[in-house]
Amino acid sequence: MTEPAEDVTNEVMCSCSGTTRGMIFDMVMQGKDLEAISRYSGALSGCGGCEWDIGEFVRALSEQLKLDQDQANSQ
Repeated sequence: MTEPAEDVTNEVMCSCSGTTRGMIFDMVMQGKDLEAISRYSGALSGCGGCEWDIGEFVRALSEQLKLDQDQANSQ
């Protein structure tokens, strides 16, 4: 029997600030870019170890949002 998938929204993406994947998701949904996410949460302003992971996550979310909007507009 497999274990249920862990809730990734609580995954800490920036250990310096404690910023979670769910917090970043919410900020992207509010229209915040990387700079705004950093100012609001403190992520990306410490050791720099999270920069790539958060950047890729925000990029992927932004691309998906654009695709969703394009699909909604074409209907």
